[in-house]
Amino acid sequence: MSSLADVAIIGSGIIGLATGRELLRRHPDLHILVLEKEFAVGQHQTGHNSGVIHSGVYYAPGSLKAQLCVEGNQEIYDFCAARGIPAERCGKVIVASSEDEVPRLEALHSRGVANGVKGTRLLDSDELRRIEPHCVGVRALLVPSTGITDYRLITEALAEDVRAGGGEICTNSRVTQVDERNGEVRMATASGEKVEAGQVIVCAGLYSDTVARMSGGDREPAIIPFRGDYWLLRRRELVRQLIYPVPDPALPFLGVHFTRRLDDSIWLGPNAVFAFAREGYGRLTTNPRELLGALAHPGFRRLARKHWRTGLGEFARDVSHSALLKDLRRYVPELQHDDLLPGPSGVRAQAVSADGALVEDFVFEVPGARVLNVRNAPSPAATCSFGIARLIADRSDELAAR
Repeated sequence: MSSLADVAIIGSGIIGLATGRELLRRHPDLHILVLEKEFAVGQHQTGHNSGVIHSGVYYAPGSLKAQLCVEGNQEIYDFCAARGIPAERCGKVIVASSEDEVPRLEALHSRGVANGVKGTRLLDSDELRRIEPHCVGVRALLVPSTGITDYRLITEALAEDVRAGGGEICTNSRVTQVDERNGEVRMATASGEKVEAGQVIVCAGLYSDTVARMSGGDREPAIIPFRGDYWLLRRRELVRQLIYPVPDPALPFLGVHFTRRLDDSIWLGPNAVFAFAREGYGRLTTNPRELLGALAHPGFRRLARKHWRTGLGEFARDVSHSALLKDLRRYVPELQHDDLLPGPSGVRAQAVSADGALVEDFVFEVPGARVLNVRNAPSPAATCSFGIARLIADRSDELAAR
């Protein structure tokens, strides 16, 4: 590992590597050093997501998510085509299972139009059945620009670009200290190595708040981990593309849905349950320090008091096969108990403010003259990764010009 860099990036998920690539495209002579605590790139949120290329239909007009997702949707398709990475524009339907969900569905349609999402249109129940013969609903919204890919392959391609541009990616390098002083940033790693950089960009995902505080960043927002478990559909012929419910606007989670993958498997879920560790992919995986830290956070306690009924419902779907099946049957009534097979899981880094609010949009922080922290980059961050990288690179250039 080089101990001196122009820019050090902490974290080699899709955001960190897209940022490294963007900086090298703008400034080919920069020495970029990416520090990753794991043995390889993209091991956590990037490598545990559903692989959906989002369209931008959900997000508030004018928000960063709305702008960057609509742009990123086409950018991901273009990048995959250029690099030979599989991607399929399969489309999805958002289904209203009852009449009281129709106004929210119509509002989603209006939001998609306002955001510039192309091709969206409302369907009646007969049109829905022609697209998804086994799905039922009173109305649906067709979103043809939604697709699927493998973000781990995209991340590996980005890593190739960083290395080809002269950048260095150092795995097994967990950062334990970030100290900005005298016009440079000094870092220490768990192995005892010292690293100096003219500028540091923190893209630490599940540990974004922890690493940000090392550099003098704000205590808020805090990251609260939520695990999502998926099941696999045995009878794949029951689903053709992606089937989503009409989301509850009070929650950041989209609810259980049906997601086709590139290998034609169908993922069912996920639920969203409080995880006992930031990397708690198993139900019983526990990190006592992280668990106690989350429970002690005032924002989490306020969030839990406000949404305890929702939390119990998510927990029930997590431990009860029957409860999950009941929800899924609202959309595909033919599902049987033995159609659900155990599948993978992921953990979402959900930023929560001290007042218990779920932080919805992307959040960046500049605590000093030479550090930039990415404090919140949840879904659809993978779809938005190139746009997020441009924003970070813009701010990096501004810091360098001071």
